[in-house]
Amino acid sequence: MLYWLLYQKLFPYFRLFRIFRYLTFRTVFASLTALLIGLLIGPYVIDKLREFQIGQYIREEGPQSHQKKSGTPTMGGVLICISILVPTLMWSDLSNPYVWLVMLSTLAFGAIGFTDDYIKVVHRENQGLTAKAKLGLQFIVSAAVAAALVVMEIRGGYSTRLMVPFAKRFRPDLVWEWMGHIPHMHWLVFIPFVVFVMIVIAGASNAVNLTDGLDGLAIGCTIIAAGALTVLTYVSGHVVFSDYLELQRMPMVSELTVFCGSMVGASIGFLWYNAHPAEIFMGDVGSLALGGAIGTVAVVIKQELLLPFIGGVFILEALSVMLQVGSYKLRNGKRIFKMAPLHHHFELMGWSESKVITRFWILALVFALFALTTLKLR
Repeated sequence: MLYWLLYQKLFPYFRLFRIFRYLTFRTVFASLTALLIGLLIGPYVIDKLREFQIGQYIREEGPQSHQKKSGTPTMGGVLICISILVPTLMWSDLSNPYVWLVMLSTLAFGAIGFTDDYIKVVHRENQGLTAKAKLGLQFIVSAAVAAALVVMEIRGGYSTRLMVPFAKRFRPDLVWEWMGHIPHMHWLVFIPFVVFVMIVIAGASNAVNLTDGLDGLAIGCTIIAAGALTVLTYVSGHVVFSDYLELQRMPMVSELTVFCGSMVGASIGFLWYNAHPAEIFMGDVGSLALGGAIGTVAVVIKQELLLPFIGGVFILEALSVMLQVGSYKLRNGKRIFKMAPLHHHFELMGWSESKVITRFWILALVFALFALTTLKLR
């Protein structure tokens, strides 16, 4: 809105407003705006959640040290979503379709999480939507994102070709070209792409959700992942950097830098209240929204294959659960870890909660820095 008003409308009359054309300026101010929103309305949100008795219920099978956290206000993801979306609306170019796609995806995943959290609050237990229902809704939203990208691809504003780390010449196209020659079946050519996008975005959403088990753990890792995505969106749309790094230049995706900057600022603002000992939890509304946002941005800028590095800790947490469940079912109840997700394993090994959080943050930073180095190691 500010971009439209101050630059597109008032710039011809007030030359000073030309500063609003610069993406870096708007990204910085979007991040600061998100941070201020989080800090200023955080206490109000916490008080209202306490007033409505929206508190977290802790699993009995979880670490016993977590039982004291029962009753801490949850659904703090509402604060995160507000802090991301409002600055994006203020500082970005709203004529850009990618901005709307990412915002709507974030909102849709947040709505799924909100429904899940609301059911938990109503039933006063740690069970919300069934796993099948939650995953099904995530796949539906992810498929909608993929469909929107397919439409953009048909119109020439997107490409279904993947950017493969370390292989700058290898860019596979996720389409079945042979299907295009079959009468009335041409729409099926994009099935591999749609399935791939569904797995990436829904997987990212669930990975962040699984990581959200300790005070500040998931949101701290989100700050790092969102920071890496801020860099990636900027260089992907920059004519000089994209050429130097041999990336496919996508001018329109550079506007997502504002969104990613808002995600960084909103996450820092939320961490202020979520740091150990947490005054508020993000709940599923926050973790699903953030995971959906990270996955969608990665798909749009065609860096989805870097997600295992951008969100390395999230991937490790998700893998630990998959391995634990697989081992339990296939090896007659034998477990690989003391408890999954992975952060609980280290807690039961005797690490303090603060030590687990800090070391996972460090690991997330190492992963993110490695992801950025792969841009030149191609």
